[in-house]
Amino acid sequence: MRLGASYHVTQFYKLLFEKIPMVDEKDRDQARVFADRSSLYREFLQEREEILKHKWLESEKAGRDIGFERALLDWIRNHRDRWKASRRAGQTEVPTSQS
Repeated sequence: MRLGASYHVTQFYKLLFEKIPMVDEKDRDQARVFADRSSLYREFLQEREEILKHKWLESEKAGRDIGFERALLDWIRNHRDRWKASRRAGQTEVPTSQS
């Protein structure tokens, strides 16, 4: 069974929070809330969603799964700068693939 990127990110943060030396569970819960509210983490999640959309679109065009790594590299080379610029300009969604 192949696991999605969101599973790996979730596991990464789960392991990270388990390793953080905390006085008690309340501190660990506060760290989780901070990560959920972190603008950097939210930006990462939004960028990941765009990459996954791009992977799906390009896989459909190719007639096969192109894989996450190829989709990631292609998206970074061809779409990331425009996506980031549009976010800075206040837009929420930019098409990631040309038709």
